[in-house]
Amino acid sequence: MSTCKDHITFWNGEKMPIVGLGTWLSSKEEIQTAVNAALEAGYRHIDTAYLYSNEDAIGEVLQQWIKSGKVKREELFIVTKLPMIGNRSENVERFLRKSLQNLRLDYIDLYLIHAPIGLTAKHDDDLFPMNADGFVVLDNDTDLVDLWKAMEKQVDAGLAKSIGLSNFNEEQIERIVKTARIKPANLQVELHAEFQQKSLRDFCHKHGITIVAYAPLGSPGRNAFYTSLGMAVPGLPDLIQNPVVVKIAEKYKKSTAQVLLRYLMQLGLAVIPKSVTPARIHANFQVFDFDLTATDMTELGELDQGEKGRTFDLSTTLKGAEKHPENPFRGH
Repeated sequence: MSTCKDHITFWNGEKMPIVGLGTWLSSKEEIQTAVNAALEAGYRHIDTAYLYSNEDAIGEVLQQWIKSGKVKREELFIVTKLPMIGNRSENVERFLRKSLQNLRLDYIDLYLIHAPIGLTAKHDDDLFPMNADGFVVLDNDTDLVDLWKAMEKQVDAGLAKSIGLSNFNEEQIERIVKTARIKPANLQVELHAEFQQKSLRDFCHKHGITIVAYAPLGSPGRNAFYTSLGMAVPGLPDLIQNPVVVKIAEKYKKSTAQVLLRYLMQLGLAVIPKSVTPARIHANFQVFDFDLTATDMTELGELDQGEKGRTFDLSTTLKGAEKHPENPFRGH
C-alpha cells in the first residue's frame, strides 16, 4: 500500500502533515536550532508537550516566523499534550492555556492526553513527582471518560481544533469512543519496524482514528537521556544498522533512516522523528521522492518483533507506574 500524500486527514477534515519534527527535553539553544532548521527544510508539523519543558523555546521561534511573514499560522500544525499531572477534568483547561501561552498561539491544532496514568504533583512544574523512596506519586482516581469530556470542551471553546490520545491501549480507547461526543482524531504511540502494532493499527482504522508513530527510528538517542535522569535504560533496537534496512537503502541510494520513515508512511502513518541536528532534520524530510515496492514492504514487515519490540514502557522509566489502575501496558 503506497501513498505519496504529504498529509493524513482526520475524521473532522483537518489535515496533519505526514512528517513532523519530534522534540523532547533539550536545551533552549538546541531546540530553537532544531525548529528553525525544520521550518527552513519545509516541515510544518511540530510535536511538543508540556512535559518536555520546551514549549516556550518553540513558541519564540514560531512567533518570529509568523511575525516576519515567512509562514502563516494556518500553515502550521502544532501538537502538544496534557501532562500526567494534569489528568483530572478540572485541570485540562489550565494546562492547555499554559501551553498556548508558552507557544504564543491562540489555538492548538491537536491536543493529546499524553498518557492515561494520572500523577499527583505539588505544583505545575513538578512533572515527575516522586516520594522519598523514588516511586512516582500516583493519582489512582484517574477517570479517562471524565477527562475526555473536559478535552471536548477545549474544542468547543476554540482552544484546540482536534483532540486525541497518546500511549493508550485498545480497551482504553474503546471506552472513550463509546461515550465520546467528539471522538479522538489521532493516537500517538511508539511504532517502528520492530514494533509495528498491527492489532492497534487495525483497531484505530476501524474507528477512523489516525496514528502518529513516535520513535519511528527506534529512538537511538534515548539511552543518554534516560541515563541523565537516573532512569533505567531499556534495550533499544539498532534499526539503523539492520541488514534488511541497509540492503533496501542501498537500492534506492537513501539512508536507512529515510527507508524506515518511508515504510511507516506507506502504512498510512504520520511520523515524528526526533533530532536536534540540522543535517539529520533535513534528511528526515527527504522521503517524498521514492516508493518502496511490495517486496520491500513485506521484508520490512517481517522485522516486527511484536511486544518484544516495545521500548517505551511507563513502568520501566517511572518507578511504581505499573501499579496505576490505568497502566496501558499492564499484562504486556
